[in-house]
Amino acid sequence: MAEKFRVCIIGSGNWGSAIAKIVGKNAAAHDHFEDRVTMYVYEEIINGRKLTEIINESHENIKYLPGHKIPENVEAVPDVVEAAKDADILIFVVPHQFIRRICSTLLGKIKPDAIGLSLIKGFDKKEGGGIELISHIIARELNIPMAVLMGANLASEVADEMFCETTIGCKDKAKALVLRDIIQTSYFRVVVVADVDSVECCGALKNIVACGAGFVDGLGLGDNTKAAVIRLGLMEMIKFVDVFFPGGKLATFFESCGVADLITTCYGGRNRKVSEAFVKTGKSIEELEKEMLNGQKLQGPFTAEEVNYMLKARNMENRFPLFTAIHRICVNELKAQDLIDCIRSHPEHMDDLDFEQQQPQQTNSPKSHL
Repeated sequence: MAEKFRVCIIGSGNWGSAIAKIVGKNAAAHDHFEDRVTMYVYEEIINGRKLTEIINESHENIKYLPGHKIPENVEAVPDVVEAAKDADILIFVVPHQFIRRICSTLLGKIKPDAIGLSLIKGFDKKEGGGIELISHIIARELNIPMAVLMGANLASEVADEMFCETTIGCKDKAKALVLRDIIQTSYFRVVVVADVDSVECCGALKNIVACGAGFVDGLGLGDNTKAAVIRLGLMEMIKFVDVFFPGGKLATFFESCGVADLITTCYGGRNRKVSEAFVKTGKSIEELEKEMLNGQKLQGPFTAEEVNYMLKARNMENRFPLFTAIHRICVNELKAQDLIDCIRSHPEHMDDLDFEQQQPQQTNSPKSHL
């Protein structure tokens, strides 16, 4: 990699723009980064003007992050190849539904020794069955090493510079230090762990649980019920990673990417908000996404569908009853009220579960690392 690292942000929604505030400032402040940061912006016409022109002239993304100044050294570029071609660090922050198309566009057109950092929360379906982590797709399609960043990081609060923590999952210590330097600020504190897959899984799975929390809010059932959804959701998150992405550490679930992000998303964020409206209005998820999100994409129902695809293929829906119920509510196979029956009958509530059965086993599961 170069002595001075060039950085490109691929994506410019509210989260991408919030990260651009941090990355632009850090690039200008640190000697080992080039001042100029490129940001790929999907071109849109806003009030008769191109969004890229507005960002480059006013240094504000008036559609996705109004009221916040993006540093002047961040340049909006409408062509993803042009934005990324000279970058040593590629920060991916687009809806996960678009990542394969972006990778196919970038293939063979980026630096061969570039590294990637994914802020994308979600899975994608594998051809032939199963699901795949977004960072794995990028690494395979572009043949570059990948790290991930996940945490309790609501974009609006990060943009407002309210203190928060985040987690970077990276196996290479030297690369992790560079990535930490471009991301960390006094208000955005980074913890680096090597358990990359668990970090990324947390970022995807918590959006499913947030939908369940939104259903509880829509039903007016209160914080005690929501707490039950959060707890059972965390248990299913841990179990899911243990089954499908084994070898992680239970401690990772207690970093910002895990329980902190889960709590934040279940009390704020778009998945909870839209799911509450889904119950109260009777409108479809698709209708509410268009009405409420100003062009942003909703990740929870889509991720729930992908996870259910995996569970159904393995005949494991009954082992993940909360994930399964949330998916079935999103697609109108169950009513929101049925979520409570799922909670009541959850295997975690079985009367015959005794203390002996709850003791940690000396296995390769994440629980053995606590």
